[in-house]
Amino acid sequence: MTDSAPARTRNRWGEGERLRGEILDAASRLLSGLGGEDGLTIRGVARAAGIAPASIYQHFTDRTALVRGLLEHETGRLSEAMREADEKTDPEDAVGRVRAQLHAYCAFAIDNPGHYRLILNHGTNRSESPAPHGPLMDVIALLTAAFERCTEAGHSLRVPSERAAVLVFVGAHGRVALLHSNPSERSARSVRPFIDELLSLVFD
Repeated sequence: MTDSAPARTRNRWGEGERLRGEILDAASRLLSGLGGEDGLTIRGVARAAGIAPASIYQHFTDRTALVRGLLEHETGRLSEAMREADEKTDPEDAVGRVRAQLHAYCAFAIDNPGHYRLILNHGTNRSESPAPHGPLMDVIALLTAAFERCTEAGHSLRVPSERAAVLVFVGAHGRVALLHSNPSERSARSVRPFIDELLSLVFD
């Protein structure tokens, strides 16, 4: 069995963004099997997308650019999962909204280990900014905003909102890492009680 996709029809003029999305979707599928970015190649992604390697270079100048695009793609998926979980929760339940975002974060990390590893490997970047930034900082920013809503709703935190976000993020990441090391325990349900207890510890 190969990872080749059926030959695709040529995109019409003006459908370049569609092709770019198909390339990233194909790379994302490969990432699931590879468990990380190390085995990702331009040729492999081209086969998975059913296109010629030259078509990829129209959108990504090299493998580094492809990985960067894939990182943005996966970070977007994670952020969207957290936002959707937040929006599905009672808007008056500020603590429940934080809990829902943390559950969504853990579920993404557990269900997509290769994608999560990619995000971790490129989690922060200090290269051109005095302050750290990157995918993990985006997650912490979402959680910080959620904790700020909690304080606005009258829930007292033991630490500042950003500190609370960092604490629960580090705890959630550690629990997911332990789960990844134990294949027999690959279930988000096994993590939820820990996350709920962890969350309770940052409130008075």
